[in-house]
Amino acid sequence: MSITRDKVLETLKTVSDPIGGQDIVAAGMVRALNVDDGNVRFVLEIDPARAKALEPARVEAEEKLKALDGIGSVSVVMTAHSKPAAPPELKPGRQAEPQGPQKVPGVDRIVAIASGKGGVGKSTVSANLACALAAEGRRVGLLDADVYGPSQPRMLGVSGRPASPDGKTILPMRNHGVTMMSIGLMTNDDQAVVWRGPMLMGALQQMMNQVQWGALDVLLVDLPPGTGDVQMTLTQKFAVDGAVIVSTPQDVALIDARKGIDMFNQMKTPIFGMIENMSTHICSACGHEEHVFGHGGVAAEAEKLGVPLLAEIPLHLDIRLAADGGAPIVVSKPDSAQAAGFRQVARDLIKAGRA
Repeated sequence: MSITRDKVLETLKTVSDPIGGQDIVAAGMVRALNVDDGNVRFVLEIDPARAKALEPARVEAEEKLKALDGIGSVSVVMTAHSKPAAPPELKPGRQAEPQGPQKVPGVDRIVAIASGKGGVGKSTVSANLACALAAEGRRVGLLDADVYGPSQPRMLGVSGRPASPDGKTILPMRNHGVTMMSIGLMTNDDQAVVWRGPMLMGALQQMMNQVQWGALDVLLVDLPPGTGDVQMTLTQKFAVDGAVIVSTPQDVALIDARKGIDMFNQMKTPIFGMIENMSTHICSACGHEEHVFGHGGVAAEAEKLGVPLLAEIPLHLDIRLAADGGAPIVVSKPDSAQAAGFRQVARDLIKAGRA
């Protein structure tokens, strides 16, 4: 049985900082954790002055992981960085009000990944598309703007709090070739974000403007469901090049997707295309194909709107397991049929000059 990310973190929580007393996970030392087919890799980020004192903890972590069932290999790299300033708190506050949508410095294009309805797999699509674009050689950023339900840290296998060199600029995290920032990295796993509209708008502007994104070909923004404050702030304050709409085929999801499309039309944001997620299910035991949520609804809607149907992504266990394990299917099984749709969307967007 293959080892899980949760089991690895559970084991690492038994390894303590010999000086601070906290376990190394709670202390924020474990970074870039990747669990792939029994192989575990992560960085132990420390204060350089404590390198010698923390070497026993590194050895202990490695030995405890190697003793687990299902482990193939363990790689623990200890990286010493000067202690940074704490990142700024994402709190409500009056932001500078630029006139009209602004470009983010260093970012060539901004693409919104949106849906009208929750639960259609928009975040899974965002993570896989980001990794697929990175595999095609693009410089990719991913902003998890789903403030109430941030899932990209888990899907991209990222943990720990972002650092800040000056208390103002936020240094994003990076894994699988994707530069990523999420409100989920600034809060505890079980901590609810209880914010009103102005707080959401302020936090989004901070994450767009104060994160040191570097030079990116494209920044994907994983939006929350609906047509509320986050969507309006993004399209009004920033130069969004276009949106990709994700929906499942059934009518209930399409009703909400149409509202999302109408919102982008009102904001004069082009629709790059639609993705039908959970399009079909093929039984792993008998090979029978079944359209659990119906079929063709998104294709018909895309034709009606005159926009491309970018992909039909199957409903498959491997896609879910890969996302939960911190390595999206295009990373863990890049040549699989389940990854093919995401990779084709990435190629099409690049070919069209949109990513």
